[in-house]
Amino acid sequence: MEVVQFLIQITLFLWSLSNAIPAVASQPSLAKQGCQRDCGMDTIPIPYPFGIGAGCFMNEWFEITCDNSTNISPRIPIPRLNHASLKQLEVLNLSMDGTLSVRNPITLFSDCGTGRPLAEQAPNLTGSPFVFSKRNRLVSVSCGGNTSMKLMNGSTVGWCSATCGDKGGLLDQAYGPNNCNGSNCCQTTIPGNLTNFNTSFQEVKDPLKASDTTSESGSCKYAFLVDEAWVVPGPDLRYLVGVPGVLEWNWSQYTKSEIYGTASTTIWDAINLSTGTVCTSNNSCSCANGLEGNPYVFDGCQDIDECKDPNRCGPGKTCRNTFRSFECQSRFNVAIIVISCIVGLLFIHIGAWWSHRVIMKRKVINRKRKFFQQNGGFLLEQQLSSGEANVDKIKLFSAEELEKATDLFSVERILGRGGQGTVYKGMLANGRIVAVKKSKSVVSGDEVRQFINEIVILSQVIQKNVVKLMGCCLETEVPLLVYEFIQNGTLSHYIQHQNEEFPLTWEMRLRVATEVAGALSYLHSAVSRPIYHRDIKSSNILLDDKYRAKVADFGTSRSVAIDKTHLTMTQVNGTFGYLDPEYFQTSQFTDKSDVYSYGVVLVELLTGRKPIFKTESQEPMSLSHYFLLSMDENRLFDILDARVVKDARKEEIMVVANLAKSCLNLNGKKRPTMKEVEAELQGIHLSLKNFDVQQNFDVDHVQTRMNEVWDVDSASTHEPSTSFSSPFDVEPLLFIRTE
Repeated sequence: MEVVQFLIQITLFLWSLSNAIPAVASQPSLAKQGCQRDCGMDTIPIPYPFGIGAGCFMNEWFEITCDNSTNISPRIPIPRLNHASLKQLEVLNLSMDGTLSVRNPITLFSDCGTGRPLAEQAPNLTGSPFVFSKRNRLVSVSCGGNTSMKLMNGSTVGWCSATCGDKGGLLDQAYGPNNCNGSNCCQTTIPGNLTNFNTSFQEVKDPLKASDTTSESGSCKYAFLVDEAWVVPGPDLRYLVGVPGVLEWNWSQYTKSEIYGTASTTIWDAINLSTGTVCTSNNSCSCANGLEGNPYVFDGCQDIDECKDPNRCGPGKTCRNTFRSFECQSRFNVAIIVISCIVGLLFIHIGAWWSHRVIMKRKVINRKRKFFQQNGGFLLEQQLSSGEANVDKIKLFSAEELEKATDLFSVERILGRGGQGTVYKGMLANGRIVAVKKSKSVVSGDEVRQFINEIVILSQVIQKNVVKLMGCCLETEVPLLVYEFIQNGTLSHYIQHQNEEFPLTWEMRLRVATEVAGALSYLHSAVSRPIYHRDIKSSNILLDDKYRAKVADFGTSRSVAIDKTHLTMTQVNGTFGYLDPEYFQTSQFTDKSDVYSYGVVLVELLTGRKPIFKTESQEPMSLSHYFLLSMDENRLFDILDARVVKDARKEEIMVVANLAKSCLNLNGKKRPTMKEVEAELQGIHLSLKNFDVQQNFDVDHVQTRMNEVWDVDSASTHEPSTSFSSPFDVEPLLFIRTE
C-alpha cells in the first residue's frame, strides 16, 4: 500500500511538470542576512544597502529607524532616514533601481490659514550620497507671481510663473504635476545632480489690473518638489504633511569593500557575473536580465521563473524554466521524459524497498542469532549433540506464536512468579492451553545454564506425574519455556487455603504423596542418568484436572553420572525450610537431599502448616524441627491438621508420621530412598483399600469422587513391595487389615 501511494504521488508530481506548472521560485533576499526586513505592521521592505540596526546598513547615510511615536490610529511604525542632516525624512519606498521616495515638505509663502511655519525648505543633501532626481517637478500654487529655485550662491536653477485664474477656485482645485497649466499653478523641471536649493516667491502685479480691487496680494501661496508620477489625492493640499519626492544615490564615491565587505576596488570594476549583479559606472547596480532581487546582497539576484506565464510558449508546447531564460518543448517530448522518469523512479523505489526488506530481514536474523546465543542456544546444541536431550520431544516456538498466545504477556495472564521467572497462561493457535515460563529480563552465566539444564532434564523425563515440557523459544530477548497447562494450581494452595467445597481429604493427601514419591523415584532410579530435582516443595507440586500430582520447576535440577553418589555445589541452592541441613553444611547434594525436602512436604500434608511458620509468640519456627520435637515429646496429635484427625485412622497417621520422621533424619545415610518411600505409601494405600468398608465413617462427596478416579495402577512402572518391612523403623501395616 505504501508503494502504491508513493507511485501515485510521484505520478501526479511529474504530470504537473508535463503541464508546465513549475514550482514557485524562492523569494530573493533583500535585507542583509540576519537583519530586520521591515518596520513591521505591513510597512515597506528595507533592502540593503539600507538597513535597521547595527551591521545591517552600508554606512550612516543608509541607516533606517522605525518611528513608533505617530498619533495615527492604528499606530503604524514609520521608517525614516536616521542621519541628522536629512531631517529624519520619512521613507515612502525603496527601490533596487537606485532611487528612494521620501516625503518632501510643502513650503508656505503665506499663512494660508493653516498656522504652520512659513518657508520650510527641502532637505540639504550636500555631502550625502543622495541627489534630487530629475523625475521631480517644482510645483507652485499661487496667483500673479514667480516661484524660483536658487542655489546657495544665488544663481537660479529653475523658476515658473503663475497667472491669476478663478479666485474662488484657488484653494478648491487639486494641483499637481499633471494639472498645473499656469493658471493659479505652475511647474518646472530641475537640473540633474541637484543636492540643495531654496524656494522663493516674488509677487508680480498685472499693470492692466492695477486699479482692480480684487488684488491678489496676500493670497495663499505655496510650493513643493514632487515626483512627476504623483497622483493628486484631492483639492486644497495645504494641510498635507508632505508630498512624495524622489532621491537617487550615486555609487561612484564608494568602493566594493564598503558595499560587500571584500577587496577594495570600485564596484563597477569588480562585477561578479556568477551572482548576476551588473553595476554601471555612474550611479547604481542591478540584477542581470532574467534575474530579480537585491544586487547589493551576495547571491541576492535570483532567477525569474518565466514559465509562470501560461502563454509563454503558445499552444501545443510546454515551458521549462532555465537559469535566466526558458525553453519551449513539445508536449510529446515532455510525456516521454515524464514516463521515463516514472519508470526510473519506480525501479529506484522498488530497489530501495527490496534493499530495505533484505536489510531488515538480515537485522532480524542477526537479532535472533544474538538472542539465541545469549539464551544458551549453543549450549543446548552441545547437549543435543551429546545425546542427552530428547530432541524429538522439544518444539521450538517462534516469538510471534507465544506473544499472540499470551496477549503480549499480559499481566492478566500471570499464573505465578518464581525464582527463575514468571509463568503465563496462554492459548496456542490449535486451541491448546499452555503455561509459558518467561525467564528474568537479565539472563547470564548460571541463569542461562539453569534454563538450558531445565530443557535437557525435562526432555528425558516421560512420567505421568512430572509436568510435560512442550517446547521452548530462544530467539527472544529473554528465554521462554512452554509446558502443559496444569489447571488446578499448586498443592501449597490447597494446604494453606482449605475449604469445605473441596476439602483436602486424607485419601487425597496419601495419593498425592504417593504420586510425588513415584515421580522422584523415577527421577532418581529409572532414567539413564539419575536426576536430582533440588527444589522439592509444595508450591512446585501442581494438581491437574483430576487432582493428580505433577512435579514441576526443574530450573535447578541436575543429572548425575551413574558412578557418582553426589553433586558438589559451589553455591547452595534451594528454598529455606525445605533445605537439607547436611547439604547446607557440606555443599554435597545427594538423592537423600531430595528425600529430606519430600519429608517436609509430608509434614505439610499432616499438619497443614507452612515450612516456616510463626509460633504463638510470633517467633519464626522451622516446621521440620517443630514436627520432630513433637514426635519426641509424643505430642504429634496436637499439631495435626483437623481434617487429618477426622478422616484418618491413628495407625495410618503414625505410619506416615514415622515415614516423614525417617525422611527428616539429619543423617542422610539413614534416610530411606524415594523408591522405599513410594513402596511404603503404596502399602498404606492398599491397606486402606482392604479396610472393612462396612465400618461407619464419614465419606463426603468429594472423597467419593476422588476414590472413583483413583487409579490403582498409578505407579505401575514400579512394582509395589509385597513386604512391608523396611530398612528404617516403620511398623508393618498387616495389623490394620481386617480378618
